[in-house]
Amino acid sequence: MSNKSHQQMEEIVKQYQDKLLRTAIAIMGNKADAEDIVQEAFVRLFQKNPSFESAEHETAWLMRVAVNLCKSRLRSHWWKKTEPLLDAYPAETEEQQNLMETVLSLPAKYRVVIHLFYYEGYSTREIANLTELSESTVRQQLTRARRMLKDYLEGE
Repeated sequence: MSNKSHQQMEEIVKQYQDKLLRTAIAIMGNKADAEDIVQEAFVRLFQKNPSFESAEHETAWLMRVAVNLCKSRLRSHWWKKTEPLLDAYPAETEEQQNLMETVLSLPAKYRVVIHLFYYEGYSTREIANLTELSESTVRQQLTRARRMLKDYLEGE
């Protein structure tokens, strides 16, 4: 178990919870499952208590854990038999809300790369490291996702 104090743990959660939650919502498609994923990512952090070279390394570790947890959940037999609940997505305007819903309508593998690239600002190399995909696969998925979004938005 972690040798961090409760206050240190609270600070870590406050520092990363929004970023992890946004990413998990983008992948999972609903807030409830995303919150479960984020909670599990923090549990793993505090149980394993890894040492990090920098804040960037800690962020990357947490993001990779969260992305992998999302991917595992999406592959589960139980998940495949459920229908996602479309709840309120975090958006400031109706246009942002519509765009977020459009992004969430993409298959999960495309939602991941779109979210990490556009919303979190990661490079294709960083996304490849986080998702354990090759950089060319990430670029290919970004291209396909952009095309799908363009086709959908032009169809409106």
